[in-house]
Amino acid sequence: MEIINAHAHIYPQKIAEKATETIGEFYNIRMDMPAGTTDVLLADGSRAGYTGYIVHSCATKAQQVRSINEFIKREIDAHKEFIGFMTLHQDLSEEEMVEEIKWCVERGFKGIKLHPDFQRFYIDEDIAEKFYRASMTAGKTFPILLHVGDDRYEYSKPARLAKMARKYPNVTFIAAHFGGYRCWDDVEIYKGLDNVYFDTCSSLPFISPERAKQIIDLLGVDKFFYGDDFPMWDATEELERFNQIKLTETEREMILSGNIKKLLNL
Repeated sequence: MEIINAHAHIYPQKIAEKATETIGEFYNIRMDMPAGTTDVLLADGSRAGYTGYIVHSCATKAQQVRSINEFIKREIDAHKEFIGFMTLHQDLSEEEMVEEIKWCVERGFKGIKLHPDFQRFYIDEDIAEKFYRASMTAGKTFPILLHVGDDRYEYSKPARLAKMARKYPNVTFIAAHFGGYRCWDDVEIYKGLDNVYFDTCSSLPFISPERAKQIIDLLGVDKFFYGDDFPMWDATEELERFNQIKLTETEREMILSGNIKKLLNL
């Protein structure tokens, strides 16, 4: 069975250890992986039987956007298992975003990754709407993957994303962490939103398999993608947690690879 890790952060060798440490400090979580490098990702994923990876990194300054996208481009060129998602930053103008998206689409990128809590923007504020308008130039099959949720912050609450999904029905959103990290009681707000999808990462260590199944049933098994949020969790252990959810083999295959392949036309 194919297994595509639909949520993996990677960093250049020289900053990977520090970046991984910073993420752990931000979430107050012990990171399972020592550094978010390509080599560590591939070794960890190989042990779990992964066959593909959506890789990305996050710009915290506008000046970082092109260099990060160039790094992701080099990695997807070097590794046939990799599917690249680009970064953007809210300080870019809408015209600059459109040009960066064009540059990335021409080079085989398949989507955009944003992290409102790291980048410090509210999902539903005016400055963020530039992302959504710009993304439409690449079409509905060029989705925006967003970190969503965290009860410590207001930037990425599920209600904010649901509001934007209604306002921009032609934008495809992927709400990470079962629709909202540490906000799983709020995810019912997405029900009926056809343009919102979800991934499973950084949730299964905190919610029961029964609760995970309830959310999948509520929002639709065809809307979920498997991801492990590398370098946060050990791939084998995360896959074991996922396999504890009572799904049919067809449903399991859909989440592990079928749904993301369909969305991205892979």
